Amino acid sequence: MEELFLINGGKILSGKVNVEASKNAYLPILAGTILCDGEVIFHNVPNFTDIHNMCEILKRLNVKLFSSGEFLKLDTTNVKNEKITHELTNKLRASIFLLGAMLGKFRQAVISYPGGCNIGQRPIDIHLNAFKSLGVKVIEKHGYIYCNASNMKAGKVTFSSVSVGATESLMMCTCLLKGRTTLCNVAKEPEIVELARFLNAMGADVQGAGTDVIEINGVPKLQGGTFKVFPDRIIAGTYLILGALCGQKLQINGFKKEHNEYLLNILKETACEIVEKNDNIIISANGRNKACRFLETAPFPNFPTDLQPQIMTLESVANGTCVLKENVFENRFNHVMELNKMGADILVKDRIAVISGVEKLYGADVFATDLRAGAGLVLAGLIADGYTTVHNVHFIDRGYEKFEEKLSSIGADIKRIKIE
Repeated sequence: MEELFLINGGKILSGKVNVEASKNAYLPILAGTILCDGEVIFHNVPNFTDIHNMCEILKRLNVKLFSSGEFLKLDTTNVKNEKITHELTNKLRASIFLLGAMLGKFRQAVISYPGGCNIGQRPIDIHLNAFKSLGVKVIEKHGYIYCNASNMKAGKVTFSSVSVGATESLMMCTCLLKGRTTLCNVAKEPEIVELARFLNAMGADVQGAGTDVIEINGVPKLQGGTFKVFPDRIIAGTYLILGALCGQKLQINGFKKEHNEYLLNILKETACEIVEKNDNIIISANGRNKACRFLETAPFPNFPTDLQPQIMTLESVANGTCVLKENVFENRFNHVMELNKMGADILVKDRIAVISGVEKLYGADVFATDLRAGAGLVLAGLIADGYTTVHNVHFIDRGYEKFEEKLSSIGADIKRIKIE
């Protein structure tokens, strides 16, 4: 049984839409609950497939979970150090966060290599080399990573390149480690700051998150507590781009300007109208947008790779030509062929896409190849002339909650259908 979206495009969208809590913040935070002694309570947990998959792994580690709607309670009192198998990690790239948390808690861990979307190489050697520099013994064999941290010592770690995941893994690995650990050349994404805020709320001493250097002063233990995660900046950005395409006074609730300022500045140069109201934003399309001449993805605070497929949809119907360079993932142009099916004019060479804006896209049968590509194709379907079917909806469900229902509530003609 396959699920797909059937979209009748060309509708003007208006009304209000709420942004769910951040997927990319919740995943390492959920892994970090392993470090806590007692109950950890969250009140705004989104209904994403990735969140469910992380919770399933935690259950296998003997974490007790109770959930009701957006409420989630985890009791880590009897958490166990179990082998995390390929069956559990295959669907979830973020399973790698459990390695850092388990080393911090138990000083040893065995985990299968992580899976996730096929958007290019996402090597975990940055994680492993950082562990090794603190004295962790790492053996890779038969598809598993065996780590022994019995001789792990606090110290200085300088990452060879900026990595969000490696930064988060080392934060969790060292917050219960005696002494001071200094992490240099770290990622500065808002999700890093949120993980530090969570760990500190549970009793850790993590300083400098959001800057180039993070210092962790080890504490004996973390306790339980209650925590609420900020809105998802990629979902917020997706809706903002949608508003620039076909919105009419579309209000996005849960839009933090400081998390999406780069995108906001791009859209202010187009023909759309934008009104900012605290953590809400109202956007209206006002004719055909002017193309952004050059755009490239890069770590925060620059333009995020997770919004690249969505902005490509916007540029595909803009007035002019945009040169878009993808610096983060080498396989993140898989959606180009699908957009070209719909009438877009996009040429790709290596990591550069040249997008010559056309006046209109046309409905077609298209296939999502990953989470964000799927979101970009949905946006394309919403502005296209005629019907679009978007296959592989399971990718989109990884990071958008009831996407079709939210879009329908603001005027889209979109349905989830099942076929055999």
